[in-house]
Amino acid sequence: MSAQFVGDWGTTRLRLFRLEDGAVADRRDGLGIGQLTGSPAEALSATLGDWADAARATGLTLCGMAGSRNGLVEAPYVPCPAGFSDWAGKLATTAVDGVAVRIAGGLSGANFAGASDVMRGEETQIFGALSLDPSLGEGRRLLVMPGTHSKWVELDEGRVTRFQTSFTGELFALLRDQSILTRLGSNEGVGEADGEDGFAAGLARIRQTGALIASLFEARAAQLIDGRSRAWATGFLSGLAIGAEVIENLRLAAATPGTTVTLIGAPALGALYTQALAAADCDTILLEGDHCALAGLATLTR
Repeated sequence: MSAQFVGDWGTTRLRLFRLEDGAVADRRDGLGIGQLTGSPAEALSATLGDWADAARATGLTLCGMAGSRNGLVEAPYVPCPAGFSDWAGKLATTAVDGVAVRIAGGLSGANFAGASDVMRGEETQIFGALSLDPSLGEGRRLLVMPGTHSKWVELDEGRVTRFQTSFTGELFALLRDQSILTRLGSNEGVGEADGEDGFAAGLARIRQTGALIASLFEARAAQLIDGRSRAWATGFLSGLAIGAEVIENLRLAAATPGTTVTLIGAPALGALYTQALAAADCDTILLEGDHCALAGLATLTR
């Protein structure tokens, strides 16, 4: 079987993969769409390099921001409810250096409050997860993809019916890096446990009060008065943000205690969401995000 070429092109990085018999045989990394100074086509060509000859025979399949307005060519959003065939049947196409490029579109639909929402890239993980675990396509399921803009997704018999974006990751980064909330404490002699303790404290606070905005300044006061470290304060903010996301979205999704939530993402971040969901009496199953993305891309090459 000839090699297949696929890639995930996000805002911060480009990852190209050469697949043989469905497994990753090689990988190349390049600049994200948001980092480019030249054209996306030039950047893709440079990253492909000598793979281009083989890719001309099989084509290249991309997901993510490659299909955004700033990407190679805009891939329209597929409206929800949407299943795999709806998504796979609406790929955008272009060519770069003689390589036929197919680009997966994102999804659009209503969020849990009925307002418009979009995703671009996460849908590949969703359909990859369905290919890895077909049982997810049975009945109603709740999926969560933690990240810069976390996605909470409702599935009904394998079709995405609606989803909700939470600004959690970007909000946390802004609070940590650009606010006054973590600038006072020292990290000298501080271990990983300090951040974990801060996360647990933030999670407990948001579950106690439900008041995110009213609780944020506690991170600064704890450094000034209680001698807390910067790592503790950072963990506290993370616990507040993730805890608030979980509380809000379980309520909006009308999820009941005992609901099983499938997490798709990086193990370290998934562990924090597992902790927050456990506090809400929800069980979790964790699927590794990169594996799901590759599986989703692989389904488009068949």
